[in-house]
Amino acid sequence: MSGPTRIAVIGCGFFSRNHLNSWKDLRSDGAELVAVCDMDAAKAKAVAEEFGIPRWYDSAEAMFAAGKLDLVDIVTQVRSHKTLVEMAIGAGLATIVQKPFGKDLAECRDMVALAEREGAFLAVHENFRFQRPNLMVMDVIGSGAIGTPSWGRISFRTGHDIYAGQPYLLTEERFAITDVGVHVVDLARVFFGEAEHITAELQNRNPKARGEDTATMMLRHRSGAVSVVEVSYGARGLPDAFPATILEIEGDRGAIRMGADYQIHVTSDGKLTHLDGDAPLLPWAERPWHVTQESVLNTCRHILERFRAGQSADVSGADNLRTYALCDAAYNAAASRRAEKPTA
Repeated sequence: MSGPTRIAVIGCGFFSRNHLNSWKDLRSDGAELVAVCDMDAAKAKAVAEEFGIPRWYDSAEAMFAAGKLDLVDIVTQVRSHKTLVEMAIGAGLATIVQKPFGKDLAECRDMVALAEREGAFLAVHENFRFQRPNLMVMDVIGSGAIGTPSWGRISFRTGHDIYAGQPYLLTEERFAITDVGVHVVDLARVFFGEAEHITAELQNRNPKARGEDTATMMLRHRSGAVSVVEVSYGARGLPDAFPATILEIEGDRGAIRMGADYQIHVTSDGKLTHLDGDAPLLPWAERPWHVTQESVLNTCRHILERFRAGQSADVSGADNLRTYALCDAAYNAAASRRAEKPTA
């Protein structure tokens, strides 16, 4: 594209401010935030005024009918994703949808199939792989410094009160894996490659939550590597690691370790080096969210660059379908008490 990419954001809730600020920061990269939509008209109007967005709507149908858009960023609860994706693709727009991709695996398959039939650009806003420390870990792996990864542990465990900002999470039947497990399972795919099968144990440690708030998963990857993926919203240890992901990866030449402070310790051929993986504090960001917030900017930048270049995003709908299929297989494995193969 030679001109700016005209972008609309649907959803003015808890997390969307990170998207709005990111698109605003990407103006020099060709992003032009031209519309915002929320079912709550007052929210949409307030956001439009705050961010200098020329158009606001309380109806997605009305926004799509008005036209003059190139890309829509859907930052809503999962129940609305499929309908909005279908509307956006039907309007001929490139589409980004917040994770989790869909309400179930069938919905995700349907959205990917629709995008493929229509030749539409579809991406999922999977941002953990774009967190600065995780990008640095990928660079270390890619350099060969630890050799071929053969084992790892990826842990996201916190007691942070996430329900204060997202009370609806207490009512989800599928909870921890669907909400944050998709992120850490996606990292397992990035670090170790596709998985052959997965086993899982789920726990409900919070009596107020309908679904599991803790999941322990083990993946056997096609490369032969084994990874342990842990997610919990019921951790009690202090200091709380929120919102950091703690990593340990071993290869035949060395290992990578990263703690909640984002300091990356690399052992290679018996020598230890240290890397600072902490992200800068953006003007609109705040600690301890700053690494996540910068990753939203990084994810939006990557998706925008790929769309403007006429290429698929690394976090395309088709790619995220494989992550979602692994999460679905984890639920099946927990229910059946046996290993399950993911079927995207």
